[in-house]
This record gives sequence, structure tokens and C-alpha cells, in this order.
Amino acid sequence: MGKLIYGVGVNDADYVIKVNETIGYVDGKRKRRQAWVCPFYQKWTHMLERGHSERFKLKNPTYKDVTVCKEWHLFSTFKSWMQEQDWEGKQLDKDLLVRENKVYNPSVCVFVSGQVNKFLTERGNDRGKYRIGACWHKATGKFIANCSSPFTGKVDHLGLFTNEDEAHRAWLAKKLEYAYALAEIQTDKRVAKALIDRYENWFDQSEREICVDICHA
Repeated sequence: MGKLIYGVGVNDADYVIKVNETIGYVDGKRKRRQAWVCPFYQKWTHMLERGHSERFKLKNPTYKDVTVCKEWHLFSTFKSWMQEQDWEGKQLDKDLLVRENKVYNPSVCVFVSGQVNKFLTERGNDRGKYRIGACWHKATGKFIANCSSPFTGKVDHLGLFTNEDEAHRAWLAKKLEYAYALAEIQTDKRVAKALIDRYENWFDQSEREICVDICHA
């Protein structure tokens, strides 16, 4: 058995997983670059890095407690699972179906588009002291609500509000509206359902009824 990948991964591929090519010579030494890498192997090693690389975890502390399930330590097992997924052009997600999930495993992982992945990134650690979606607008003495569109990338300005809770609810309503729209174009029904559930479940019952009415108006 060869060297373990990130201390746990076993590459049991029966084919070449990387192809390098010569691009020239410098001081008599050949310079090479990677011309191709197996997409299954690439996804697998990136997952193992997030789950078992101490260096990666130091740079990305939100992954401190993340691991990869033992069955996915074997490359061929992960590859077999991935081949059955709608994965091309998409990113591996571990916590859309189960919030705050810390273990990459086949029961909860799905592939999502970059558009969906960005939509789900709420940057909780960077948004400041106010509730998500709410910012203090000094000139008016009120709170302003903003929400980025997953379709245009532009920021929607949702209005001014007397307190941060109102601004936060306006943000949630808009996120739920976008979640419904994104769900309609998903090829994986699990992803579509999880997008809606994520934001519907954020509300208490009264807020949910108001926002669902907004989305279907």
C-alpha cells in the first residue's frame, strides 16, 4: 500500500489518476505541470483535505471538527458513490441536507452548483453585531435590509426599518423567495427541498405564514 492521503486516504485506483506534461527547461532542469487529473480523485482528495489536513484546519477553523467517514477513506468507494450523482460542474456539500453536519458521508452529502453554494453562504462570522440581513443606516437613524440575488449577483435593497428584527425578517422573506426560485431549477430533488426547508424552518410559525404569502403573491 502506498502513502496514505492526509493520513487516512487509500488510493486503490487501477488507472493513472494524474497526467503531467513537460513545459520547458530552466537551467537544464525539466519543468512540468499537471495536464489532467481524474475528477473523482480530485473531489476525493479535496474532501480528505477538509476533513483530515491539520494545515487546512488551521487556516479554516470552521472545519476544525470536520471528518470523513471511514468508508470514504477508500477512493474506489467514494468514486462509486460519486458516479451515481449529478456532479459535473458542481461542488460537494456536507451540510445542506443536515444543518451543521460535520462528517462527510454518503447519507447526507450532495453536489450543488456554485450558485447554490454561494446563496447558502451567510458569512455569519463577518456580518457584524446585528442580525443577519440588517445594517444600521446612520443617515436615517434606521436599519436597512439587504439581500444578494443568486441570479444577478447584485444586492437588493429591501428598505428601511425601525429595528433590526424587522430588517432581519425582510431579509429572511427575500431569501425564502429566492430559495423557491432556485429550487425550481435543481435537478436533485433533495437539494430543492433542502433549499426551501432551510429558510422556512428559520421562521417561527407566524413569520413563516407571512413570508410564504409573500413568496406566492
